[in-house]
Amino acid sequence: QVQLVESGGGLVQAGGSLRLSCAASGRTFSSYTMGWFRQAPGKEREFVAAISWSGGRTSYADSVKGRFTISRDNAKNTVYLQMNSLKPEDTAVYCCAADQSYTTRDYWYDYWGQGTQVTVSS
Repeated sequence: QVQLVESGGGLVQAGGSLRLSCAASGRTFSSYTMGWFRQAPGKEREFVAAISWSGGRTSYADSVKGRFTISRDNAKNTVYLQMNSLKPEDTAVYCCAADQSYTTRDYWYDYWGQGTQVTVSS
């Protein structure tokens, strides 16, 4: 069982930066792939980024490539999403998720956090 709690969301102007954190409970955090997903009002949930258990493999949605960076600290049971050059279209609720396989598909993830709101003003 893994419990996930996100933090770090907020209101930022376009061009600004935010760093999201996702703290996980459980001693097996280091064995899980971690993903970030987002959902904007009226839209389906979409993949943002994923990182393998070791941190050696990462994946990004085309829309955030070059602007967002996913990382993890297994000693702190935490995964991060550094978001730079934010755009109004990045506005969404951002959720982290955990799964034992490496995947970018949301339906494969077994554990989800509640999410944190990110709002980017123009």
